[in-house]
Amino acid sequence: MQIAGTRLIDQYRRNLNYLRISITDRCNLRCLYCNPAGTACKLAHEEILRYEEILRITRIAVRLGVNKIRITGGEPLVRKDCCAFLESLAGLEGLSDISLTTNGVLLSRYIDRIAATGIRRINISLDTLDREKYEAITGVDAFEQVWQGIESAYNKGLAPIKINVVVLNGINDQELTDLAALSFSYPFHIRFIEYMPIGRTRLCDTSPLLYPEIRNRLEQLGTLHPVERQENDGPAVRWKFAGAAGEIGFISPVSRHFCRQCNRLRLTADGRIRPCLLADISEDIKTPLRAGMLDTDLAEVFFTAVKRKPFAHAAELSPRDAGDSMVSIGG
Repeated sequence: MQIAGTRLIDQYRRNLNYLRISITDRCNLRCLYCNPAGTACKLAHEEILRYEEILRITRIAVRLGVNKIRITGGEPLVRKDCCAFLESLAGLEGLSDISLTTNGVLLSRYIDRIAATGIRRINISLDTLDREKYEAITGVDAFEQVWQGIESAYNKGLAPIKINVVVLNGINDQELTDLAALSFSYPFHIRFIEYMPIGRTRLCDTSPLLYPEIRNRLEQLGTLHPVERQENDGPAVRWKFAGAAGEIGFISPVSRHFCRQCNRLRLTADGRIRPCLLADISEDIKTPLRAGMLDTDLAEVFFTAVKRKPFAHAAELSPRDAGDSMVSIGG
């Protein structure tokens, strides 16, 4: 089988050209909805893909038409030599977009090296502007470090900087307008994400605040005007307040499924190709890779995963059916 020129097109004719790569299941936070204390079992180091293995899998994915990569975790910056890996990744031909998702705690420490790789698109998780509430949500008093990381990325010229806000009813819902107001002062994309109780969390019984109510609250600040989509846009629906430097985005996996437009695959830290975030479906690519299989054999693992990608998760599907916690799957 020839790999080059082949595309990852599923049975519903979606072109899967976007690979999200989790390089670790470790994280320096213990967020209520992602990695609550005591629930996530860490992988043994030998179970986690080595950087050279990730790069080989990525090269195969690129030959299969993947041109967009996002690096996630856990928290990617806690893994030793992450920046050296990012430099190697940025050197691969055929990628049009490489981005990074981080909680921002270590961002200011590594921002110079990240910027030197050429990476410009970065997502930073920040669910509150209140220091005490930040500690309550994440388990760590690190708000100041995160804000310093955001400012360091801004001062370094990275753009767009996307601030990911998971909307937690009864926890941070009174801050939504304060967070949205950041878009008036900064050219940030403030993205409000409906809470999904994936895996084992301490918030599984929390009633989620959904897109219509989130938007209704934000419009206390003014009328939201639509922003035209761009080639590398993800599932966020983009809006903007008049005169604002930045934007507002809504990601609505619960109330408005975007499965019809889904172009994603995930590579987990332990070497599984996962075709759907909300379904416990995956294909092991680590075992054949370590057994010495050829690139053509590893490409077949991608094709098998693509064949298993569902058209949509059923309306009655609970996100708990994803099985793993978010920290294990990768954001």
